[in-house]
Amino acid sequence: MSNKKRFHVEFHARDFLQVLIGAGILAIPVGFTQEVWDLAEVLPLPNVFGFLIVSIIFIAMFTYYHYYRNNLGKHWNDFLERVFFTYIVAFLVVSVLMALIGKTPWSQDIALAFKRVTLVTFPASMSGAIADTLR
Repeated sequence: MSNKKRFHVEFHARDFLQVLIGAGILAIPVGFTQEVWDLAEVLPLPNVFGFLIVSIIFIAMFTYYHYYRNNLGKHWNDFLERVFFTYIVAFLVVSVLMALIGKTPWSQDIALAFKRVTLVTFPASMSGAIADTLR
């Protein structure tokens, strides 16, 4: 398959749904574990931000390799949009799923809720990025 046929930069509804479902694939088994809930309680906030940054870097590397290798120059904004949109969708999927099971106390302890969601978003965002490549 030629690179021209594989290359597309727009983020369509289909891409959104693929990221949504892909994020859920790992958000459920990881987010529903006592270990991640407990880890979020003791992990310092700078470490959690480290996970957020590493998540975005991993998505960026995967997205670059899969979509933008040899084409990044004129599609830089599209690249950034895809990377950040993938992370945000995964974060929202995790937030909703963990809220449904009562493990994100946003109104009582926003830091704990953020830490739990961010830790689970790490694998969820990766599975969302991978699912986005399915055609």
